[in-house]
Amino acid sequence: MPRRRKNKLRIHEKHRSTMENKQSSSKAPPPTVQSPRDPLTKMTGMLVQFLMQMYEMKKPIRKADMLKIVPQRYKNRFLEILRRASFSMEVVFGVDLKVVDATKHVYDIVSKMDLPNNGRVSHGRGFPMTGLLMNILGVIFLKGNCATEQNIWEFLNKMRVYAGKRHFLFGEPRKLITQDFVKLKYLEYRQVPSSDPPCYEFLWGPRAYAETSKLKVLQFLAKINRTIPSAFPSWYSEALQDEQERAQATIPLKADTKAMAVNGSRSCPEAPPTPGEIEADSSFCG
Repeated sequence: MPRRRKNKLRIHEKHRSTMENKQSSSKAPPPTVQSPRDPLTKMTGMLVQFLMQMYEMKKPIRKADMLKIVPQRYKNRFLEILRRASFSMEVVFGVDLKVVDATKHVYDIVSKMDLPNNGRVSHGRGFPMTGLLMNILGVIFLKGNCATEQNIWEFLNKMRVYAGKRHFLFGEPRKLITQDFVKLKYLEYRQVPSSDPPCYEFLWGPRAYAETSKLKVLQFLAKINRTIPSAFPSWYSEALQDEQERAQATIPLKADTKAMAVNGSRSCPEAPPTPGEIEADSSFCG
């Protein structure tokens, strides 16, 4: 090989080596200096994983067991880690961490709604579906008390939940939403009148009206967004109006019940409107 060609080859190889070193250095991870919050975020994730495992196995949750997974240098910040873990479980799974024995420091995880099996929907092990349901109820409320199927899936896709694709927490989402929640009467799933080709829409079902309220759902959505319900003024006003109507509907029932106790009457008190009647009187989707 000619000498000039060898020199060019060496120069080319040296240049390529230099460029590769620069690229590798540019891709190198940043220094392992973490902000003070990073370790707590990691600890929070570990605690959430532990708590949900205990929930899935239906085992009691003890403070002593939770402390075992927190390194010694972070034990003095355990309450902050626990608070963060409780928040994460509330917004993701729709469950609350409750103290059941303050003396022995024993906790339990309770679903925000009365779904069967404490939020699991079906028997056996599994994670609670309450958080997903609360989100769907929120979308329906924000869309004027009636959301198209497209509205729902557009929202769920942002949560990386896709129709026909099994989710590691929620299983097969389409079946869960269009069959399981509907069968349990938390959602109503119906065809839009006169739609061609047929399209479908979701409304709150009777059990959703019975077990939660627009205000509670709005509070849940506000917490997810780290704000307050009044930050959504029009929906907040509607939610307060709904609370007032619910309160007024219970007054005649209480008064009649008291009268029955005093007079010994056998007549039945006038019941408040059922969720189905409320729904029939509303102009949900025209």
